[in-house]
Amino acid sequence: MSRFDDYRDRYTSARLRREDGILEITLTTDGGPLVWGEVPHRELPLLFADVGADHDNEVVILTGTGDVFCVDIDRASWTPFGISTTAGYDRIYWEGKRLLQNLLDIEVPVIGALNGPARIHAELALLSDVTIAADTTVVQDAAHYWSGSVPGDGVHVVWPLLLGPNRGRYFLMTAQELRAQEALRLGVVNEICAPDEVLPRAWELARRLRTIPRLTRRYTRVALTQHLKERLQAELSHGLILESAAIAAATEEGYRDP
Repeated sequence: MSRFDDYRDRYTSARLRREDGILEITLTTDGGPLVWGEVPHRELPLLFADVGADHDNEVVILTGTGDVFCVDIDRASWTPFGISTTAGYDRIYWEGKRLLQNLLDIEVPVIGALNGPARIHAELALLSDVTIAADTTVVQDAAHYWSGSVPGDGVHVVWPLLLGPNRGRYFLMTAQELRAQEALRLGVVNEICAPDEVLPRAWELARRLRTIPRLTRRYTRVALTQHLKERLQAELSHGLILESAAIAAATEEGYRDP
C-alpha cells in the first residue's frame, strides 16, 4: 500500500493535491506545461502505481499545466541513457509497458481534464472514464510515424478503439489533428468547456462520483477498463518491440522528421 505523504513530493513531472479523497494530478515540467522526455517516461509509470496502491484515493483528476496539456518532446534528454543501445531500448520497453498499464490499474474513477493542445501522449487523458476538454484543445499523435517511429507504445491500440479501425489508422499515419468540436463529435472527448471552466467542471464531476458507494466506484472502473487491459496485454509488448526496431533503423539511416 502507498501513503500520500510518502509520494506527494516524489515526482518532478506532476504536482499532486488531494481533497476529500479526490486526487488532482497536474502534469508539469519545471512548473510549466509537460515536456515529454526521459523524466516523465520514467516517473509517470511509478506515479500511477503509487496512486493505484493508495486506497485513500477515491477519484482521480488528470490534467496539464497552464493552457497546454503536452505538445513538446525533449528527445535529447534520453541521449545520456544510451537510447540507441540495447540497454536503452530495454528501458523504454520496461517503462513503456507500465505507463498505460499502471494508469488503467488505478481502480477508482479517473477524469481527464484536457486544458489545451495534446499533441504528445493525449491518450493519457483520453483513457479516463470521463474526459473534459477546453475548447482550445487539439489532439494529435505527433510523436511517432513522421518522426520515424512506429506508433507502438499503446497508441496503436487506443486510437483504433477510440476512432474505429480505419479512422484510427488514418489518424496515426497522417498525424491528423482533431480539434475540440471534432473530437466531441467523434466521441473522443465527452464535454467541451472554456479553458478556465475545465478544472472546476472536473472537480464538480469528481464530487458527484465521490457520493457513489466506494466499491461500486472501484469495481465499475475495473469492469469498464478490463477490455482495454486485455488489448494492451496482448499487443503492447509487440508494439514496443516494433517501435524500437524502427527507431534503430531510422537512426542508422539518418532520418529527420520532414
